[in-house]
Amino acid sequence: MEYSPEFKKNFATAYLAEEYERLLKEVSDARASAGADAELQQMAAEDEARASARQAAILAEIEQILDKEKEEVAKPVSVVMELRAAAGGDEASIFAHELQDMYQKYAERRGWKSHVIDDLTFEIRGADAYDALRYETGVHRVQRVPLTEKSGRIHTSTASVAVLPIRLKPKFEISAADIEMEFSRSGGAGGQNVNKVETAVRLIHKPTGIDVRSSSERSQLANREKALQILSAKLEQMHDEKEAREHAAERKEQIGTGDRSEKIRTYNYLQDRVTDHRLKESWHNLPKIMEGNIDDIIEALRRPAA
Repeated sequence: MEYSPEFKKNFATAYLAEEYERLLKEVSDARASAGADAELQQMAAEDEARASARQAAILAEIEQILDKEKEEVAKPVSVVMELRAAAGGDEASIFAHELQDMYQKYAERRGWKSHVIDDLTFEIRGADAYDALRYETGVHRVQRVPLTEKSGRIHTSTASVAVLPIRLKPKFEISAADIEMEFSRSGGAGGQNVNKVETAVRLIHKPTGIDVRSSSERSQLANREKALQILSAKLEQMHDEKEAREHAAERKEQIGTGDRSEKIRTYNYLQDRVTDHRLKESWHNLPKIMEGNIDDIIEALRRPAA
């Protein structure tokens, strides 16, 4: 790594950059003072050797700091979970909302913050949130007798879950020319809570057809920024799913492919059991699990592959 004056502009490396430049000046002054005196020249050479060793150590430390900063920027700062009702009509919609409630209660228990971005789309902000929830992506299936079912027949419904990492610096930059933007009024409970201004934003990524909506922020600009974050995360997920399919044989350590169409878990109310099909493991006490007590499932998914 070569020295750059830009290092002085970074608060984390400024003091090291100043020490590096001080050593440069010290060596230069020693050379000038030595003149033609052989003994002084020898002393200056020794000082230069010591300064060079220290400068090399400084550059190595600066490189380590900058690498760590890059890792922090790339690391997800939060996670957006996007749920969708799939097969099963109204029961699927009910189940999707129950899953949202389960995840939000889990986040609350972990001390993480969560807030709704749009219907069945919510953000969880907290250290390790993405690492904990990343394997929730996929199709979740519920088997139970709905309250509206008078004959006692068991219904099977499904909901899909997408887990999207939100980063300080998105992996995928999006061209403004590729985006179509629509504005509308955010929903409300009526009366004074109804937003009279078109603050809700819907973005459509024309090359892929992906659309994203954000309505929870107070301004149009904030909703636009949030929607762009989610859109970038969706493009990242699409890329990762493609990579996983192409290199499935090389990714034995990964739990599933991370594909949203993959059936990953069944919630069977009659047997009071949750089964994760990737792990081939089951857990009981379903009501407790739906209250956000999914720690055992999360930890099992995070265990290193055998």
